[in-house]
Amino acid sequence: MGWLYALLAVASVAVVIAVIYRPLGDYMAWVYTSTKDWRIERGIYRLIGVDPRAEQSWQAYLRGVLAFSAVGLLLVYGMQRLQQWLPYSLGLTAPSEHLSFNTAASFVGNTNWQAYAPESTLGYSVQLAGLAVQNFTSAAVGIAVAIALVRGFAYRRSGTIGNFWVDVTRGTLRLLLPIAAASALVLIAGGVIQNFNGFTDVTTLAGATQTIPGGPTASQEAIKLLGTNGGGFFNANSSHPLENPTPLTNLFEVLLMLAIPFSLPRTFGRMVGDNRQGIAILSVMGLLYLLSFSALTALELAGRGTAPELAGAALEGKEQRFGVIGSTLFATTSTGTSTGAVNSMHDSYTALGGMFPMLNMLLGEVSPGGVGSGTYAILVLAVIAVFIAGLLIGRTPEYLGKKIGPREIKLAALYILVMPTLVLTGTALSFALPGVRESVAGESILNPGVHGMSEVLYAFTSAANNNGSAFAGLTANTPWLNTALGVTILLGRFVPIMLVLALAGSLAAQDRVPATAGTLPTHRPLFVGLLAAVTVLLTALAFLPVLALGPLAEGLV
Repeated sequence: MGWLYALLAVASVAVVIAVIYRPLGDYMAWVYTSTKDWRIERGIYRLIGVDPRAEQSWQAYLRGVLAFSAVGLLLVYGMQRLQQWLPYSLGLTAPSEHLSFNTAASFVGNTNWQAYAPESTLGYSVQLAGLAVQNFTSAAVGIAVAIALVRGFAYRRSGTIGNFWVDVTRGTLRLLLPIAAASALVLIAGGVIQNFNGFTDVTTLAGATQTIPGGPTASQEAIKLLGTNGGGFFNANSSHPLENPTPLTNLFEVLLMLAIPFSLPRTFGRMVGDNRQGIAILSVMGLLYLLSFSALTALELAGRGTAPELAGAALEGKEQRFGVIGSTLFATTSTGTSTGAVNSMHDSYTALGGMFPMLNMLLGEVSPGGVGSGTYAILVLAVIAVFIAGLLIGRTPEYLGKKIGPREIKLAALYILVMPTLVLTGTALSFALPGVRESVAGESILNPGVHGMSEVLYAFTSAANNNGSAFAGLTANTPWLNTALGVTILLGRFVPIMLVLALAGSLAAQDRVPATAGTLPTHRPLFVGLLAAVTVLLTALAFLPVLALGPLAEGLV
């Protein structure tokens, strides 16, 4: 029955994704190529002094991304520090300086790492005007950067890659806002709460008093998933019954996380003039997603040990209303995208099972990745794959008619080195620096030994990949972890963006090279297999040693 339910769940998701792939992908292509501006958009452009018809060089585009994000960072930090004077603060005080920095960096970086209990730490003003706004804008930034890279492949002899202010405005108003609004209504109909009731004291059946938090949950839940953000309104995130009450809402939330990332390959294909290229990218994403889900589900259903065998599966940390399949489907989706939302506790998974959410992130989150970030990540990997193929056949590598020369491969190589450097450096420093090591081992790690190593590794993996999920046994609200993870989030977000935009500018400046008999067809199964193999191989080479010290060591004992 378990595998039958798994097949039905995956089939349901696959059917819906297949149905929306073309219309949503085509709609996004129209959003970013239309020459007409809406009235509200023209008003925004006049307000900020932007000419929507003037395209930008990659350097100017990058300056826009950094300036826009820096303002968001300062605003979210300031709102937290001034919380007690804001309306709807619910009597809550300001978070500490290091926690406020971590939270601001996290939401601006589309990570939504939460080292606090949201319902008892932040009031409605900060939740809505601060965090929810960043859920929209950080997602719009990610999509804008992906579109800029696609333009790099599509443009010929151009010194520009689009206009950041136009892209982020259109992504917010034309794409994210309408879908999020409709999705919030669906979630409300499914039982997700939406109110401003604050805290309500109720009497339990045992006669005790319990405080039930309320809040505008459905509106934040919709964009947290659609924008692959992940930060929950409640500390239990999507395992909380007021945030994700039924198996149907669980399936709907999975679909929200996958909708845009799995449709962007269609947008890519339309904009470069070859839909087959989009299908090839989609195939790699889908293959990696299916393999991860199958392996994780098999490990959790098999669950070694007395308790799992008596229960029929490893059920610790999983909600009974979702079961193993609903939990592993959500976990695969959340870590395969950059969402980081959870409906089960990844820290309670079997040792090898818990490794797969980590592996989804270590792959670079390309199965299918976050909104925008997954697309530009896999396109960078495609450049690497084409380069390797060119070396094998002794020809200058080309991708979509653009030569992959020394500049392009250097930028792609630097891109794939950023995340492993951040993950391994952050983990190593946490165990190596005097004082920090004692703090992490004594205050943060609930489970000492090999699993404690996995908890810290997972944290920096999550931060560097802008995911936000965690092995919950790690207490992260400490000065070191708040600061180190916040810095890792910012570097893991904006250094790759800088390299992607530089690559887009380099590609856009080239003319298109006509295909010849020696050109590698990048729309056929051979290239799909090559790209998937390159993605897995790069991860194995970078992370197999540290995985052997953590989840592999624990799981193979």
